[in-house]
Amino acid sequence: MSYKQRQQFEFQDGYTEQQQAQYTKYLTKLKSEFEKRWCTQAKFSIEFSELEPIKTLGTGAFGRVMLLRHNKTNKFYAMKVLEKEKIIKLKQLDHTFYEKRILEAIRFPFTVSMEFSFKDNSYVYFIMPFVPGGEMFTHLRKLGKFEEPLAKFYASQVILALEYLHFCNLVYRDLKPENILIDKNGYLKIADFGFCKVLQGRTWTLCGTPEYLAPELILSKGYGFSVDWWSFGVLLYEMNAGYPPFYANEPMKTYEKIVAGKYRCPSSFNSDLRDLVRNILQVDISKRYGVMRNGVLDYKNHKWFKGIEWDAILNCRIQPPYVPKFIAPSDTSNFERYNEEPILPASYCRYESEFIDF
Repeated sequence: MSYKQRQQFEFQDGYTEQQQAQYTKYLTKLKSEFEKRWCTQAKFSIEFSELEPIKTLGTGAFGRVMLLRHNKTNKFYAMKVLEKEKIIKLKQLDHTFYEKRILEAIRFPFTVSMEFSFKDNSYVYFIMPFVPGGEMFTHLRKLGKFEEPLAKFYASQVILALEYLHFCNLVYRDLKPENILIDKNGYLKIADFGFCKVLQGRTWTLCGTPEYLAPELILSKGYGFSVDWWSFGVLLYEMNAGYPPFYANEPMKTYEKIVAGKYRCPSSFNSDLRDLVRNILQVDISKRYGVMRNGVLDYKNHKWFKGIEWDAILNCRIQPPYVPKFIAPSDTSNFERYNEEPILPASYCRYESEFIDF
């Protein structure tokens, strides 16, 4: 979509079918670019030795995320360090390979992308732009819940990101506040594509975070893109309430609540928000927003999103309700503090044949 075409659709309430048809042409172009990158071996212009680790930004089951500085350009990056042994033991080789390929191929304003990747005797390294605002999770816990304009601003970007991913035949499968970063301007970046998968038809893998799992995923019925829209409904609820709609002390009890579709909205939810949540947290997939005949237009034209200028959001031309504070490009004050551990590769190549394609 040209700048002129985008501009003419901005500053209108809701989204017409004609606008959506025009936007679909733009998504078709992005999908073509995604497929081209998917089929092309990525080439990198820097050496791993040029990158200097500074501090840990986060930790997970397979390794950690670190802040890096490129010593020639003084540019900062986030590096995901994944331990080969843990990937093999937890049977995540395919997921990790897909994550690398997907991060190399996607390009969208509200997703992170891969800048470089490397491997050594013990680890694989995914290097992405540093997003200094930290996780949505941290800000949500600090504030308790988001004011409605902020929740609406964030929700609109997540919808556009999921629309893009699904258009590229990617099911994300792990939407939650911990996997959403806030950039220096206050816009979102969806991160951590460890469970993301190219999908043709259905898949049956049980993966994700208990409170965010869709009923059809829990019931092993085989599922598609519908699971991401359910997770979006949980996210929408949590942003506005400060807690998820389905929660229990044990995962099995959480699953029972999800499968039953039983939840209660706080009194602070207005009628439009209640209606939107009800139409997303639908156990019956045929009635769930995002997968019905109108697709994402059910979101873009819902009353709760009244006033959202979708093309202005896409082009990051709306002043965000919240912009994170940071004093320098390397400021990590929006991230938790972690104990530092040295990265010590083995003296011989571990799992060489398994990681030959990395």
